Amino acid sequence: MQHRLWRASPLPLLLLLAGLAIPGRSQSSAPAPGAPASGFRAEFLNDLKVQEDKFVSLAQAIPADKYTWRPAEGVRSISEVFLHVAAANYNLPKLFGVAPPPDFKVQGYDKSTTDKAKVIQNMQGAFAHMRDAVLSMPDADMDKQVDFRGGKKSIRAVLTFILEHDAEHLGQSIAYARINGIVPPWTEEQQKKAAEKPKQ
Repeated sequence: MQHRLWRASPLPLLLLLAGLAIPGRSQSSAPAPGAPASGFRAEFLNDLKVQEDKFVSLAQAIPADKYTWRPAEGVRSISEVFLHVAAANYNLPKLFGVAPPPDFKVQGYDKSTTDKAKVIQNMQGAFAHMRDAVLSMPDADMDKQVDFRGGKKSIRAVLTFILEHDAEHLGQSIAYARINGIVPPWTEEQQKKAAEKPKQ
């Protein structure tokens, strides 16, 4: 399984050594129109927006000719990781009653294209689908039970898994980028600001 290959690889250790733990919530992310101002859904949507912004900016920073790069045989390539995340964000909302787009097929989706522009477009569409799905449900549904991963889980638990899943693969993508000599854009911006800051 892909997840076992990822966890067995040295990339998580590289993340820790490089200080690349996934950042927490960003207070600067504006809520989506019509989004709840507080509560679990508000927190979820805020974190989802942070992850989307990082995924998209990282995908834009990686050259198109690197999209087929993979650290080893049998492990997802750069484009496949991005599309795996998109597939989950399109597919998982069906657990709480929001169907994916009619033309979406989860099987093989991560290998459906290696075109940089299409990969980015698919990721953005999938994050928008997830956001709209969560906006469409009331807070009262958070404790509703659904079938998930062999048992009954609350919708709250499913949404928590979605954030964890996206964060895992964001970390993987950061490691992929670093191995290829690409500094994540938000880190580059922080380094630039630090360099410009007057010394005391």
